[in-house]
Amino acid sequence: MEGLNKAHLIELANYKMPFGKYKDEYLVNIPEYYYTWFRQKGFPQGKLGRFMKEMHEIKINGLEDLVRPLISR
Repeated sequence: MEGLNKAHLIELANYKMPFGKYKDEYLVNIPEYYYTWFRQKGFPQGKLGRFMKEMHEIKINGLEDLVRPLISR
């Protein structure tokens, strides 16, 4: 994962899926299988793709509970 600083993790935690089945869901709340499918088919370009790759790593390592408290309510 790219530089894991607090500001980056807060941005990642608060990033929402902009399209598709999980539109407007926080990335951390999207199921792991969705990221696995994208990994096989190819992640989108740009920030969304980078964040999805990072979230996939977080999910396969069971670290979602470290990210969820960073969501701004």
